[in-house]
Amino acid sequence: MELDSALEAPSREESSLSGELSPSALGQAFSKILHSLTRPEARRGNGKDVALKDLGDLIEATECDRLFEGSGARLRGMPETLGQVAKAVEKYAAPRKEEEGGGDGHSEVAEKAAKVGLLFLKLLGKVETAKNSLVGPAWQTGLHHLAGPVYIFAITHSLEQPWTTPRSREVAREVLTLLLQVTECSSVAGFLRGENEDEKGSLSVILGLLKPDLNKESWKNNPAIKHVFSWTLQQVTRPWLSQHLERVLPASLLISDDYQTENKILGVHCLHHIVLNVAVLLCLLDLFPILEKTLHWKGDGARPTTHCDEVLQLILTHMEPEHRLLLRRTYARNLPAFVKRLGILTVRHLKRLERVIIGYLEVYDGPEEEARLKILETLKLLMQHTWPRVSCRLVVLLKALLKLICDVARDPNLTPESVKSALLQEATDCLILLDHCSQGRVKGLLAKIPQSCEDRKVVNCIRKVQQVSEGAPYDGT
Repeated sequence: MELDSALEAPSREESSLSGELSPSALGQAFSKILHSLTRPEARRGNGKDVALKDLGDLIEATECDRLFEGSGARLRGMPETLGQVAKAVEKYAAPRKEEEGGGDGHSEVAEKAAKVGLLFLKLLGKVETAKNSLVGPAWQTGLHHLAGPVYIFAITHSLEQPWTTPRSREVAREVLTLLLQVTECSSVAGFLRGENEDEKGSLSVILGLLKPDLNKESWKNNPAIKHVFSWTLQQVTRPWLSQHLERVLPASLLISDDYQTENKILGVHCLHHIVLNVAVLLCLLDLFPILEKTLHWKGDGARPTTHCDEVLQLILTHMEPEHRLLLRRTYARNLPAFVKRLGILTVRHLKRLERVIIGYLEVYDGPEEEARLKILETLKLLMQHTWPRVSCRLVVLLKALLKLICDVARDPNLTPESVKSALLQEATDCLILLDHCSQGRVKGLLAKIPQSCEDRKVVNCIRKVQQVSEGAPYDGT
């Protein structure tokens, strides 16, 4: 397919300027190139080589404002079309399944990669020019569609692998450098996670593009995919990796479960990186939805026990007798997340949770009081999710909370005042929730305490509970 075929007999309306393609002809030209790059061809066919040359000529001949901005339905979809073309070009240069390649196949891949790299450099150059000349988000939309395929190409061919040569690696690294420059990122890590807190980064897009080639049936069709995934994963650390756990864990498990030693080692490295950069218990919570996709409650009988139930039961078993403060803090730190995940189903563990909560509230935890603060957070969540079952535990929980308030108010230790205030605040919030769950019975039980108690901090907590229970506004201070 020659570029001129897209311009057969252009009408006066289609030509806005002499020697330029009209919007409709430009869109048609890219669509024809995309069709040529994605259609199957005979082993000895050179249609895709011709299409690649046409694409380079078309990009070079088209002004940047025509690529990323304009009017008309075809041109409004130009950034998306460019993204599809970029994906097709990236796959054109990708290495083939190992048994289909061999030495000659690898050299052919390297030659293709060098050509594609030069084409991507042209395209990114157009984006760089557009940044300085266009007003509005047009070039950003184009870059959004291009960045993912360009990145995958660059990593595929910049690593030292059998399908690369010094020349193809050099071109691929130039592409990666220009991509970071155009996206205004100082590093690959910044590109993936976002340079600033308010930026999303491109990791989600990259993982989405890799996903079709990272399932059980397809991941060995392209020997580069596992390396691109692994290398990309290693660039993202805590706390950014946690939000992508559901997408990176299955692929890591898939690679590590292979019979080939090389793949086992690569997969284990991925899993090791995940464990180091995602809190382990919280990592399990994100893994549960993946493992439990086949468990669906149909409304008949009791809900099935889940992996989350089993892990929480194990944690509570270890928490009850534990006396080492460091481990108590670790357990308590993760407990609120399990209550949130189970929601109302936490009632299955209510008796044991009650024992753990009361036991942990009784023990001083050091100057930061991390364990007791997390246990109070757990208690609040527990009352919010299981409130119908709370009233029967009113006396036990009320005694535990009042004892905690008195202990903190009279604390002779060197606990910072800010920590004491946080404990009293959390305990007061728990009393207010407990009062709501028991239809106002807490207020009645506390009515005489301000008359007989001389401790100002204790009395202040009781009065806050009474004020909120009576409908007075409470600002939480």
